[in-house]
Amino acid sequence: METQTKLQKRNKIIYWIFTVWMSLGMVSTAIVQLLKHKEEVENFTTLGYPTYLMTIIGVWKILGIIVVLLPKLPLIKEWAYAGFFFVMSGAVISHLIVGDPVGKILPAVLLLVLVIISWYFRPADRKISYI
Repeated sequence: METQTKLQKRNKIIYWIFTVWMSLGMVSTAIVQLLKHKEEVENFTTLGYPTYLMTIIGVWKILGIIVVLLPKLPLIKEWAYAGFFFVMSGAVISHLIVGDPVGKILPAVLLLVLVIISWYFRPADRKISYI
């Protein structure tokens, strides 16, 4: 029983470290996208995306982080994590397709890894219960 409690405590610490780090990354990139920072506009156009997509993705990132950080709402949390996964994996694939250097791909890879780890280690009260 004691080992189970230690494991749960360890998992909760891992969850919060990676979730806070993911949240900071998502919010900072959302702000850059919403403010249409020059480098981000160039990045989006190089990838072949319209600049209005920056606003849509920026708003959804902020809303997704709010949902992930709030208690309860397990179904909506799943949607938020799925959205983060699709956006970040899409970013990685897009950068690879246009032949961007590793330095441009790494931030998207890092955020994708943070999303996966945060989702995997989320506590039971933040998961959908099927029973």
